[in-house]
Order: sequence, then structure tokens, then C-alpha cells
Amino acid sequence: MEHITLLLAIVIVTALVFDFTNGFHDTANAMATTISTGALKPKTAVAMSAALNLVGAFLSVEVAKTISSGIVTESGITPEVIFAALVGAILWNLMTWLIGLPSSSSHALMGGLVGATIASVGVSGVNGGTVVTKVLIPAIAAPLVAGLAAFLASRLTYKIGKNADAKATSKGYRSGQIASAGLVSLAHGTNDAQKTMGVITLALVAGGVLSPGSNPPMWVILSAGLAIATGTYLGGWRIIRTMGTGLTDLQPQQGFAAQTSAASVILASSNLGFSLSTTHSCSGAVMGAGLGRKGGVVRWSTATRMFVAWGLTLPAAGLVAAGSEFVTKQGDWGVAVVAAFLIGACAAIWFISRRQVVDHTNVTATDAEPAGVVTTAIAAVTPPPAGTPAQDFKTTIPAPASADSEPTQPATV
Repeated sequence: MEHITLLLAIVIVTALVFDFTNGFHDTANAMATTISTGALKPKTAVAMSAALNLVGAFLSVEVAKTISSGIVTESGITPEVIFAALVGAILWNLMTWLIGLPSSSSHALMGGLVGATIASVGVSGVNGGTVVTKVLIPAIAAPLVAGLAAFLASRLTYKIGKNADAKATSKGYRSGQIASAGLVSLAHGTNDAQKTMGVITLALVAGGVLSPGSNPPMWVILSAGLAIATGTYLGGWRIIRTMGTGLTDLQPQQGFAAQTSAASVILASSNLGFSLSTTHSCSGAVMGAGLGRKGGVVRWSTATRMFVAWGLTLPAAGLVAAGSEFVTKQGDWGVAVVAAFLIGACAAIWFISRRQVVDHTNVTATDAEPAGVVTTAIAAVTPPPAGTPAQDFKTTIPAPASADSEPTQPATV
């Protein structure tokens, strides 16, 4: 076995940087609804999520094996190819984080690997069957399955608790949210941390450090777990705001249903070795739960922007990775140029984000676009479910004012 070279060390560090961005990019998957309903304070929520992400990284290596020996063929793949793939994935993660859109870090990585591999060795280097069965089909099925499960679970919880005391049930469901959020965090660590493990393992195989088909070494598992946990603790507050209040308005019952449904889908896929997008699963569950309450609505303009980002993830990351691979194959100076470009682009995105800071102090502020005519009409004519606090369904109407009197405040009924 060969020793780790400087290039291989750069690839490993870049992979851990991607894992770090994956952590803060996907914190919203576990904690957005918990924060938005007040079940946990923002900093407490991300600390809990970070700890469970780290634990989850040690539970399985099935997804890591799918990445390291399934998506692309190991023969002909060089560390430069993997480096280029990571550049495409990192930049897409940061761009979508900047605009607050929950996109898939997993698909950014898949797109980067496929794009860089095609640019290096051609289409023959990609295992098309594996991409379809373990990436594309789960990408479509996951949000649908999680959304339907959350929709039915929300309807069931309201039906079961229709005669119960509203305040007591809300408190109980907030406690349930904490447990289900922990389950999602554990599932996220089990699924997403493994993707970085798989990439590092693939790089070690390409560099001759490991033999083909090897499992990730313990130091790879530990470093990937720590990287994603650190990113999670810092919190992707922009995406948390979108997931928590931008897609729909959730009550504790809905938050519990959404998180439990998403966690079930993610954990099942991890055991099957599917490289599932936790973002797709959690976003689908949030929308399903939003529609599961009578009078609940989804802000479809925000959802549409999110769907567009999902569709662009694979090709956008792949194109950046292919361009990066074209430069890196020119030699050491090409690797240096791409590395400098990555550092400069990351710094530029960071400075742009400082113009409008979103952090734990303002993450629950509602700045979503106003509801449209159809949404308003549906909410107005649909009666609230039995047992729901009246204050959650206040309707504001203008109070009458005489011609010679001062304008009065709106009356709430």
C-alpha cells in the first residue's frame, strides 16, 4: 500500500469540508419544525442534533459502500476526479444555503461524482443502473412517501385528539417532537455522514492506500462524524427559516408527524443502502403535514423554487465538477487553480451572506411571501379541527369607523 500523498491529503480535507457544509446545510431537516413550534430553543436544538449526528455516523456503512463502489467504477478514477466532484458539490451547497433553499447535499455529491467521472473517463465510468435504482428512483419516491405518511399521520393525530384538552395535547406533542427530531438527527448521521466516508474511501482506493471493496477505516468514520456534527452545531439558519416557516405553518401535532415520518423513511433507506436525500424526505414530510391539518396550506411559490433547485442539483454540480476536472487534469498547477477558485468562491459567498444575517436570534421571524388569493380563500372557509385552540385561527377584519372618527384598530374574532 502506498502512503497518503499531498494530493490525496487535499482530497481528504476537501471531503471533510463538504461534510461540514452538509452538516449546516441539512440541520433544518431535523430541527426546523422543532424550532418553529417552540419545542426547543434554537441553540439547544442544533447542539442536540450535532451530538446525534455524530452517534449516527457509527451505526452503518451500507451507504458508504454504495458511494465508494457503486455510483462510479473504481478503475480509472483518480484523486483529481474526486477533488473536482467535491468542488462542484461544495459550491452548490453554499449557493443554495445563501438563498435559503433546502436542496440535497447528497445529490450535489452524486452529480459532482458523475460529472467529474464522465469528464475524466467517459460515460463508461458511471454505473447507470446503480444511479437509477439507488439515487434517482429514491429521489422521486422519498418526498412522496414521506409526504403521504406525514399527511395521514397528521390527520390521525387530530382525529385521535379531537376531544382532548388542546393545551395538554400541544405540550405532549412538543415533547414528542423532541424525540422525533432526535430520531431524524440520528438518521441523518447514519445516512449523510456515510456519503463522505464513501468518498474518502473511494479516494484512498484510487490512491492505492486501500484495496478495492474495502470498508471505511475507523479514522475515516470518526473524522466524517465530527465534521458533520460541527457543521450541524453551527446551524444553517437560513434554511431552517425556510423549512420552519417558509413552506407552511405547523402546529406541534404536525411537526411530530412530519419528523416521525421522515425519520422512518431515512432509516429504512439507510439499511437498504439507498443514497437517499434527507432534504427531500424532510421537505416532503413538512408539506404533507402542512396539508394534513384542516385549514392548513402550503406556500406553493416557495415549494416551486425548492423543486426547481432539486431539479438543478445533479446537472449544476456535475457541470462545475466536469469543468474542474478539465482544469485539474492539466497537472499540479491545475489542482492549485481549482483549489484557489474554491477558496475564493467560498469566501465571496460568505461575505455576501453577511449583508443580511440570519442566526438563532431571528430564525423564527416570518418573512415569507403573503398568502395568495386561493390560499386565503381555503383558509377562510375551512373550519378548524376540533380541539384546536381558537387563538390559532384568529381572523382579522376591519372594524367599522365613522366618517369623523379616528381610524380604529382591526377587530379580531
